[in-house]
Amino acid sequence: MNNSNFPTSTTESQSPRKSYKNIIIGVLAVALVGTGAFLLVDKNQTGATIQHQQTEIATVTDQKSDIQKSFDASLARLDSMSTLNSSLQGKLTARNAEIARTKNEIRSILNKKNATAAELTKARFLIASLNDKITGMEQQVAQLTLDNQNLNQDKVILKQDSAKLSQDLTTTTATKDSLVQKVDVASTLNANNIAITPIDIRHNGKEKMTTTAKRVSKLVISFDVNNRIAQTGPTDVYVVVTGPDGKPISEQSLNSGTFTTRDGSGKAFTAKLPVTFESDKTKNVQFTFTPAKDFQQGDYNIQIYQNGFLIGEGKRELKKGGLFS
Repeated sequence: MNNSNFPTSTTESQSPRKSYKNIIIGVLAVALVGTGAFLLVDKNQTGATIQHQQTEIATVTDQKSDIQKSFDASLARLDSMSTLNSSLQGKLTARNAEIARTKNEIRSILNKKNATAAELTKARFLIASLNDKITGMEQQVAQLTLDNQNLNQDKVILKQDSAKLSQDLTTTTATKDSLVQKVDVASTLNANNIAITPIDIRHNGKEKMTTTAKRVSKLVISFDVNNRIAQTGPTDVYVVVTGPDGKPISEQSLNSGTFTTRDGSGKAFTAKLPVTFESDKTKNVQFTFTPAKDFQQGDYNIQIYQNGFLIGEGKRELKKGGLFS
């Protein structure tokens, strides 16, 4: 009896062990499948993430490239205005300062290796603002250029007007000088009624006219001066007395000297006579000449000058005289 029950007991105890083993194997199999599935899903997710990041990087790179191109185009527009003259550049100083600040901010973003989308968006906004400033500057430059051209044209016209005025002034001055010279020449006095009288002063003081050289004590020279257009006022009349030897006679007592004729040469005079002339009236002038030495036989020539011109002349011959003269 006992022998027949023992094997039965052994079979029953082995059956639960086998069930546990199968359960463990099943659990492990499920876990392994789950792990594999997890790894597969994780790998797919990782691949999708990497692909998304690569797409994002490519998009950012393209955006940055587009922004750089836009910035370069803006800089090219600025360079086109770099040839402006210093005058126009000075008027654009304020705008240049604003543009310089904007350019620096854009370069700062573009120089970043890992610029964010927000920073790139800001760069786009700054470039748009820069282009607005450049457009405004181009308009201002166009206006300033036009104004400058108008100013240059006005300057040319003013120079032409100035040249014409100078030419007119030169012509007017020349005409005036010519008229002044003509008036000056025309107002020169005329000398007429020239009389040269040799006088002999007797011991009793009486005076008698004589033509005998050794008896002549003095020469009385008189003449009239007149001119219808000459202005009233003082003027100087020069008398030149030339002796028989052909030389002008100079007398210290008469303050003899030299004066300048109209041709610019100097001429010795015997006496200078101050004359107060009245316009359109005849003025009589008288001059007495007594030489330091005795009068000589021959011709005494008298020349009268005023305003540098010879206005009259006369001659008186003094004779040798007879034995008893």
